[in-house]
Order: sequence, then structure tokens, then C-alpha cells
Amino acid sequence: MTGTPTLLEALTAGTVVLDGGMSNQLESAGHDLGDELWSARLLAEQPEAVTEAHLAYFEAGADVAITASYQATYEGFARRGIDRAGAGELLALSVASAREAARRARARGMTRPLWVAASVGPYGAMPADGSEYRGRYGLTVGELERFHRPRVETLAATGPDVLALETVPDAVEAEALLRAVRGLGVPVWLSYSVAGDRTRAGQPLEEAYGPAADADEVIAVGVNCCAPEDVRPAIGTAARVTGKPVVAYPNSGETWNAGTRAWTGRPTLTPDRVRAWHAAGARLIGGCCRVGPETVAEIRRALSEVRDG
Repeated sequence: MTGTPTLLEALTAGTVVLDGGMSNQLESAGHDLGDELWSARLLAEQPEAVTEAHLAYFEAGADVAITASYQATYEGFARRGIDRAGAGELLALSVASAREAARRARARGMTRPLWVAASVGPYGAMPADGSEYRGRYGLTVGELERFHRPRVETLAATGPDVLALETVPDAVEAEALLRAVRGLGVPVWLSYSVAGDRTRAGQPLEEAYGPAADADEVIAVGVNCCAPEDVRPAIGTAARVTGKPVVAYPNSGETWNAGTRAWTGRPTLTPDRVRAWHAAGARLIGGCCRVGPETVAEIRRALSEVRDG
């Protein structure tokens, strides 16, 4: 789209709306994601479903589509019998699917700028053993960098607008990711999964955000896949430590009950909270798990009211 500002330019000028959970939308459309590859499985089996999910979020008001590559790794695909060349093609397809959704949205008359963020999930998403929410894998920074580098190189080569280093549970892994993206020529955002004022691995956010402050590739820092209640304090810390725009896309606020295998409680990602996050300095705002197009539409309306008010 000729004349489209970069995402950083858009952040400097105002607020950008992110999409919601890819898995949430795919499951709502009737797809079974009970698989180690999660939504990445559909890249191989039903890529059109991924494109339609992105389109639903664009039509709901999202400015950014986050690709279905969170759980997509060379190692994970290899366990399913997909060779390295095939895995690379599927990683590239994750970005192409989001680009196609943006093309369809524009064909339907959408005129606002649309961007694609290539998702880079944490190491723990690959074994699918819950370690993505704990960190502390027992791997060194160098080992984690070697794991991430091939995937980020492949995704960067497809030309996304930004790499989303997301749901990072551990400051050690964040350091590895920042090393892995160095020199690729693609901007990134870094978002931790947190519990209170600490990473999931237990490091204070005051320290965890530090390395991003001096990383030229990083255009935004923040949190995702956390409770809405944990967002507001993290915004202040991220902005103070790094001086960069803040990204925030938490879960709905409902709680997963492993015993009953069901979500309980009520959503706490509300328009009032969205407005408070904006007032605190967040400039990329959306949702993660259990956040669908309806909530993204509410986020856009809340932010429009702030801008118009």
C-alpha cells in the first residue's frame, strides 16, 4: 500500500490497535486446536482458515495482524515429519496469510493502514509442556539464540512490518532473542508474559526491560498473555526503563481450570482499562487469549473516544 507509514511512525503519531487471540478465532470457527502445533497446524492443513481469522480481526478494527507462527518452529514441524524446506515454507506462509487478509480487507473498502507482525513465540512453546509460562529452561543465552535465529531469519526474509517477540517468560530468553534479531533489518517489539511486577521466571521487570532500551531494533516493549490487572504497572515500568512506546495485549481475564478443562470467571479486559492503559502511555493495545473480534471492536471504540474526546 503506497504511502503507508511505518509502524514506528504510526506509534509516534498515535495509538495502534492490535488483534486478539488467533486460537480464539480459529476455535470459534470450529477448528480443533488440540495439537502440539496448536494454530500452526492449520498453516499446513487449512491455511485459508488462518487468512479468514486475520480478516475477521481487521474487520473488527485491528490495525495489526499477528501471524500464526507463535508455535511454528523448525523443531516442532520436524516432529510432524515436515522437513526443513517445508517448515520454512510454512513460516513464510504465516506472513503471506496475514498479507492476504490485509489485501482482502482493502478490496472490501478498508482505507486505514494495516500492518503484519510476525509472531516469534518463546522456546517453551515448542515442547508444549507449559514451560513457556515458567521460563528457566536450563539453557544458556547462546543455546537459546541458536534455537531462535533460524526462525527469525526466515520470518524476517518475508518482509513483515515488525517481529513480535511475544509471551517471553524469562529475561534470559529476551537477551537471546535480542541477539538473534540483531542485524536483520526488521523492527521488533518485545513483550513479556508477567505475574505481578515480575517476569514468569521471577525477574523484576525493572531489570528485564533494561536490554531493550539500547537495542536499536526494538520499537516497543511491554506485556502480553497476562492478566489485565497486571498491565497498568508494567506500562509505567516499561516506559520509564526504555523510553520507548509500550505494547499491551493481555488475556481476557478469565481463568483456565485444568481440572474441569474449562474457563471460569468473567472477562476483566474492559473499555475503562483500555482507556487507562492509553493514559498511562500504551500505544499498541489489543488482546491475547480468549480475546475475540468483539472485544477488539470494543478496544477500538474506547481508543477512538479517547482520541476524539
